[in-house]
Amino acid sequence: MLNQSESPAEPYRVLARKYRPSTFAELIGQEAMVRTLTNAIAAGRLAHAFMLTGVRGVGKTTTARIIAKGLNCIGADGTGGPTVEPCGVCVNCTAIAESRHIDVQEMDAASRTGVNDIREIIDGVRFAAVQARFKVYIIDEVHMLSTSAFNALLKTLEEPPPHVKFIFATTEIRKVPVTVLSRCQRFDLRRIEQDRLIAHLGGIAVKEGAQVAPAALALIARAAEGSVRDALSLLDQAIAHAAGAVDEGAVRDMLGLADRARVFDLFEMVMRGDARAALAELTDQYDTGADPAVVLQDLLELTHWLTRLKIVPEAAAEATASEHDRLRGLELARGLSMPVLARSWQMLLKGLGEVRVAPSPLPAAEMILIRLTYAADLPPPADLVKQYQDERDSTRRGPAGPGPGGGGALASAVAVGRPLAAPVPGRAPVARAEGPVAKAEGNVVFLSPPQGQPKPAALDSFEAVVALFEAKREIMLSAHLSNDAHLVAFAPGRILVRLEEGSGNRLREVAARLKEWTGETWVIDTSTEAGAETLGEQAREAKNALAERLKTSAPVRALEAAFPGLRLVDIRPLSKQGMAGPIEDEAETAEPHDEDAPILDIFDLEHEDD
Repeated sequence: MLNQSESPAEPYRVLARKYRPSTFAELIGQEAMVRTLTNAIAAGRLAHAFMLTGVRGVGKTTTARIIAKGLNCIGADGTGGPTVEPCGVCVNCTAIAESRHIDVQEMDAASRTGVNDIREIIDGVRFAAVQARFKVYIIDEVHMLSTSAFNALLKTLEEPPPHVKFIFATTEIRKVPVTVLSRCQRFDLRRIEQDRLIAHLGGIAVKEGAQVAPAALALIARAAEGSVRDALSLLDQAIAHAAGAVDEGAVRDMLGLADRARVFDLFEMVMRGDARAALAELTDQYDTGADPAVVLQDLLELTHWLTRLKIVPEAAAEATASEHDRLRGLELARGLSMPVLARSWQMLLKGLGEVRVAPSPLPAAEMILIRLTYAADLPPPADLVKQYQDERDSTRRGPAGPGPGGGGALASAVAVGRPLAAPVPGRAPVARAEGPVAKAEGNVVFLSPPQGQPKPAALDSFEAVVALFEAKREIMLSAHLSNDAHLVAFAPGRILVRLEEGSGNRLREVAARLKEWTGETWVIDTSTEAGAETLGEQAREAKNALAERLKTSAPVRALEAAFPGLRLVDIRPLSKQGMAGPIEDEAETAEPHDEDAPILDIFDLEHEDD
């Protein structure tokens, strides 16, 4: 029980509320907005509506209250006018600071989104201010208003009474209708730079009598990502967590971050391609409380910082970097190439998303590290291209002896983007056709058509054209040319045909394909002349003639004698490897057989009783 002489202890106020700015002078990092408002107030050119946008905790609502105080401040003597330096002691400044001023109303649009809530504001706009100079409406998270609420506000927002000011705050400026934005004076509140945020946190720590190491302040500022409120909340938590002097280790334990030196160690293990050591380090960090996603996030930030050091070495002098980070960072940046850093960034960025959605984050993070370690062994794209070009040149000169490790084959496989078959022991290498010409620019390999490659055989006949379409597996166009086109005239680059009625006309596609394959323009026209038989008709006639010839051959006559009623129904071509010898006509047995001629005299027989 308290004595009458004792007063109850004041409730603790968190740092984010205790050190909330009350004037523009206390607001850090928003000089452009302050300068604009200062000039506007000095010139008497005050807008009737302001739109404040920025990330969470950057000071939007605080700025809105400061603007409201500046508009309604009357000074300590009661005779002052609008100012960017509100006195903070007059009746208006005091009431606004305590959120109890009758003429300054704050509304949270996240909880009051409907049109009825806006109608209350519209009805109140008609009445003059009771105590202050201006009636001020502050609407926080204005993007949460419904479409009907925005529409109800438009007319009043465009032509408000002279005694009314609107101040809107939002973190999602894209969700605010353009019709509303066009009626407001917009201010984009910037993130606070880390060095300024560190200095701000250091000053507050001194006022609170807390001992906070500079490295710990840097970690807090980095985790806050430019938000003053988040930074103050983290500082408050760190002071309570450490229960004394706050060092870097205490903040890392609080945030679940890995030790910075261990982040460097893990990155170096990955870049060396030491998968075993990298997995052991990740497991050890996980056992000590580090989140796998946070570990990958640290590796991602380190990769970005090393890339910056590679381009701008002066970035090592930033206030957020410790002496340890500067020395190891510069050493790593000098030892790693830009393609390797860019490749690591892409793989870590993609891997971080995989870890966040994986049912088990630790195995997912391990797979990302394994992928990185094996990618670290790959040579840069420029080296791959050089090996590829060397191997292509050696192919021109003829087969060469096997090199150590088969690097040329690997380079070819990587450069053209397809795997190679494993070599068969004891088998001589097979010469390949020359592939595309590769060229590396940075971390990208470009493939262009092969240079100096022999051109395909000349298309000196209509049959050769149709054969080309068959070889390219353009089955529909090949059938169209074979069965529907009667050749009238042919010359390289020009074909004149008559098409069967009702067959359609796809000659434009034929010409386009020929130009694509040969690089030359082909003109294909239709004619009313009869022309020759189609290639399909000619093939059928040749097959029928061969069938008539085979019917008089000795083997067929022998089969007919042994199996009365058999008849020839089909002829199929077979390769020479499947034949014991040619079937000869009795009248032609004296003529030698051409070994290079295609073997077509193979037949099927059908019995009449079947």
